[in-house]
Amino acid sequence: MQTTRYANYELSRLMLGTVQFGLPYGVANRTGQPSYAEARAMVAAALEGGVNCFDTAAAYGSSEDVLGRVLQELGAAGRAVVVTKVRALTAEELANATLAARAIEQSVAESRRRLRLDCLPVVLFHSESDARYLEVLTRLQATGWIGHAGVSCDHRPGPAATFAAQPAVNALQLPANLLDRRHVQGGSLAAAVAHGVAVFVRSVYLQGLLLMPEAAIPEPLRAVVPVRRRLTAIAESAGLSLAELAVRYLLGLEGVTCVLVGVETVAQVRENVALFSRGPLSDDARQAVDAAVPELPELIITPGLWNRTK
Repeated sequence: MQTTRYANYELSRLMLGTVQFGLPYGVANRTGQPSYAEARAMVAAALEGGVNCFDTAAAYGSSEDVLGRVLQELGAAGRAVVVTKVRALTAEELANATLAARAIEQSVAESRRRLRLDCLPVVLFHSESDARYLEVLTRLQATGWIGHAGVSCDHRPGPAATFAAQPAVNALQLPANLLDRRHVQGGSLAAAVAHGVAVFVRSVYLQGLLLMPEAAIPEPLRAVVPVRRRLTAIAESAGLSLAELAVRYLLGLEGVTCVLVGVETVAQVRENVALFSRGPLSDDARQAVDAAVPELPELIITPGLWNRTK
C-alpha cells in the first residue's frame, strides 16, 4: 500500500469509508448494512492490506461504535488514523455561540466514547456552516481530545479554498471523481498544497453511479451514460477497469492526501487495496480522461440533488 506523510502520520493512500457500517448507503448499494461480523472482516482485510485510515462520523448511525469496537478487538486502535465528524448543529445552536460550543464538545465527547479513543486523530465539521466555530475544535486540541481539525466541504470550491488558508484548519474532505472536477478546477487542491493542508477525497465512484450496471442507472441520471461509455473505452484501451481508472486518476492529482472508498464486502476491500497499489495513471491516460469529460449538469454530479428528481 502506498503511503503519504501528513503531520506525524504516515497515511495509506486508501482511506476506508465506514458509513455502510452504520446504515444502508449509496445509490448502488445492493447488500444493505453489514452485520458486525462482516464489518469486522472488512476492517481486518483492510489492515492486512496496509490500510491505516478510516472515515466515519457521528451522523453515520452506529458506524463509530462498530468501528471503535472492531479496532479495539483487532488491537489496531493505537495505529489506526480515524477521521470523524461533528454532528450538524441545529439552527438554534448555530445562532448561539454558547449552545454551539456545548453541542460541539458533547459531539466530540460522544465520538471519543463510541470510538474508544482518548484522542481522536482528525475531527472535521460535517457542515461548512458550522465551521464558524473552528475555535472550539482548537480548544479541544489543546485539551488533547483531538489531534487535528478541519472541515468536510460540499461541491463549491470557493469556501474550501478559504478554509485551507485558515490556521485552525489542518484537513479538508472534498468530493471529486472522474465526472466531478469542480474542486480541482476551482483551486481547492492548490490552496491546500499552498497551506500544507491534508485533503481527503470522497465520492470517488460518485456513490456508485460510475460503476453500477448501465441498465440500473435511474432515469433522471441517465445523461451520464454517454460519458461513462467514453471513460470505459479509455479504461479498456489502457487495460484497466473503470474502477481502476477512477482511483488512479485521483491518485495523480497534486494535493490529494488520501482517497476515501466505501465498501460492502471483503472482496471489495481487497480489490481496492490492489487498485491503490498501482499508483497514478500515465500522463496520456489522464489527459484522455480530461478531454473526454464535459462540464456536466449539477444534477448528475451532486448526489444531494438526486432525491429531488424522484
